[in-house]
Amino acid sequence: MHLVTAVIKPHKLDQVKEALAKVGITGMTVTEVKGFGRQGGHTETYRGAEYRVDFVPKVKLEIVVDGDLTQRAVDAITTGAQTGKIGERCLMATPSTRVCLQQTSHRSRCLMATPSTRVCLQQTSPAHAV
Repeated sequence: MHLVTAVIKPHKLDQVKEALAKVGITGMTVTEVKGFGRQGGHTETYRGAEYRVDFVPKVKLEIVVDGDLTQRAVDAITTGAQTGKIGERCLMATPSTRVCLQQTSHRSRCLMATPSTRVCLQQTSPAHAV
């Protein structure tokens, strides 16, 4: 099992959700976040005054997937979030050895993952390190 974390542009959320649904992934956690990477923010004008926006609004997705779905999830996110511009996405797949699902206040189910589960992240170019 892996925790796949993706930070994407907010307007691409619906495309990513649809791409994930096509590969059989229907659940995810979505958080509104701010950040910057190589793009370093941007300049905006409001009521004639120019100001710098250092932290760009983004959306963070967190998805727990079984080992055989990990690469397909990464590919779906990569396809759905693609804009062709800097700062379009950041993907991480972290191995999870134990996942507990709390279904009721008295009952939970824990799943164990094998340590041999791996994922390969595709890179568009050496400059776009994942």
